[in-house]
Amino acid sequence: MARRRYQKPTPKKRGKEWTILVREDVVKDGQRKRPVRRVPLGPASLTKAEAERLRDDYLATTNQASVGIGGAVLFRDFARIYERDVLSIWADPTQNRSKSVLKVHLNPAFGDLMLRELTLEILQHYFARLQTTKMSAEGIDKVKDVLSAVLGTAVTYGRLSTNPAEKIRLRKRKLTKPKPFIRVDLFKNLVELIMEPYATMVYVAAFTGLRVSELAGLLWRNVHADSITVEQRYCRGDWDEPKSDASRATIAADDHVIERIQKLKSIEVVIRAGRALQRYKAVKSDGPDDLVFQSVKTGAPIRDNIVLCRHIKPAARKLGAGWVNWQVLRRSYATWMSQAQVNVKDAQGLMRHSRASTTQDVYQQVVPESQRKAVQKLSAFVKQSSKEAVAVQ
Repeated sequence: MARRRYQKPTPKKRGKEWTILVREDVVKDGQRKRPVRRVPLGPASLTKAEAERLRDDYLATTNQASVGIGGAVLFRDFARIYERDVLSIWADPTQNRSKSVLKVHLNPAFGDLMLRELTLEILQHYFARLQTTKMSAEGIDKVKDVLSAVLGTAVTYGRLSTNPAEKIRLRKRKLTKPKPFIRVDLFKNLVELIMEPYATMVYVAAFTGLRVSELAGLLWRNVHADSITVEQRYCRGDWDEPKSDASRATIAADDHVIERIQKLKSIEVVIRAGRALQRYKAVKSDGPDDLVFQSVKTGAPIRDNIVLCRHIKPAARKLGAGWVNWQVLRRSYATWMSQAQVNVKDAQGLMRHSRASTTQDVYQQVVPESQRKAVQKLSAFVKQSSKEAVAVQ
């Protein structure tokens, strides 16, 4: 195929506008093609000299010798490369959601455009329109993240020189209500309404702050006399390493947590099957490489969504707290530490966050009890200061 050449077509009036015919390199299905495309420059009221300046501006990038064929690949085709090389190494839930974003949002919007055509102006306009829809702020963030990941890979592969998605600006989120957490007294009632081994799973989640995927992947060799080690996670059929380097750690666990975990070995679970009652061991096997939390009937790994829908949610609704979920349990752990006036750095270590600000700003919720204590301390300070001032007079 002929190499890309310098172009300088003569602008011609076509109806009510000036246009030019341009050959553009396109890579589709691995083949490079150079179809001719008519490009509008401006209204016919412009002079020919003005139309020629607009032509030169439009073709400036195309005529640059440094521009390679890489950026001519269609976004849709490169997205398939991204799925094959990059997305395939991520966990299944991440893969599924990213593929859904590509299918529903990005490919329909940009699939027929070349990578080099995805300017910041085009992307910013797309997200400005997206923010006028009923789509949630979290959903829009996810679309931006996936787009940035695809274009970032294009930069890594030498298809683009910069990632325009990094400069996209989104509208600031509206202030939201404080995120819920569960009170200690309500939590005790909740645990009593849940059957084993799921009750212990919930108990450990609330008193260690472990993520549900880390609980599901917990092995007996990870449970020590006064601590728990996080070395893997399991989520709906997918085994993976901990979420981050900070997540891979050994955290302190109180005696009552370790004792409750060890007690699972001696527990029998009774399940009604029609009119009969079936008895199962809560732990089928407890070797070093066996899971701590196992499916009651089969001993297979536990699926967090099934435990949530069949056991946690029904119990929580009976207590008028249908909003309880795995994330609420982790947030409650952080908030309880705040109420107990645990040092922020210690709380960060136990939560295994990379930054203390994440522990404080995202997980630890401001509660009425803390506010009252703060007001009481302020009042005591003011009274003491007043007494000292009177004494001096």
